Amino acid sequence: MNDELLQSDPAAIFGCALSLWQECKKQFESDEHLNLSECYNGIDEFMRVVMRVAIRFEDWACLHIDFNELDDVWPYKMEDRFGTACLSSILPTRLNEFRDTHCLRTALSLHLPVRFDTNLPLPVGETAANPLVGSEFPTFQIRTMRESRDGERRELLTSNDDPFDERFRTPFFSLYGVSVNGFLEHIADRKTYIEAVQLARKLAPGIQFPDTPHVSSNSVAK
Repeated sequence: MNDELLQSDPAAIFGCALSLWQECKKQFESDEHLNLSECYNGIDEFMRVVMRVAIRFEDWACLHIDFNELDDVWPYKMEDRFGTACLSSILPTRLNEFRDTHCLRTALSLHLPVRFDTNLPLPVGETAANPLVGSEFPTFQIRTMRESRDGERRELLTSNDDPFDERFRTPFFSLYGVSVNGFLEHIADRKTYIEAVQLARKLAPGIQFPDTPHVSSNSVAK
């Protein structure tokens, strides 16, 4: 799959469905208090729900995943890992509630190359060299941050975090100056990534932050 062919791949849908089916069966078989048939009014209905999840994720992926950045064969990757990642975002008894928010959670859990989208809470960590010689900060960094609703916690948003965690407010972007020793000094916060870039360009004319950042596919130490 590539940028010119963003149509759902039946093989990937099958891989997602098979992986999710197998992982659900494992979890239900290991818990004597759960009954797959009772939860979904029969195994046939469970199969339909699994297929709906697989189709929804594949459709979402066609819009939001940069397939050119993948090293693995997409259907094989889904067959190997989708089930576990999916169930890290939603309980196996509630698959009929699977939504786009779960698609993003699953994609981040799989460390997939998600395309940057201003409408999605995505982890970003961009670093650019300071073109001004002799500056206190040889580089600048822009990070996605978030603050707890009680205002007592401020932390980096990583791909290992729940981007829709209700304990936190809407993520924002922070600009940092990075010293020669690697220490980060907070400069300012902005609501959007491009606003943080514009500030960096005022402070260091000619700095090469991209207009569209890469989404961090791995966790970063907080």
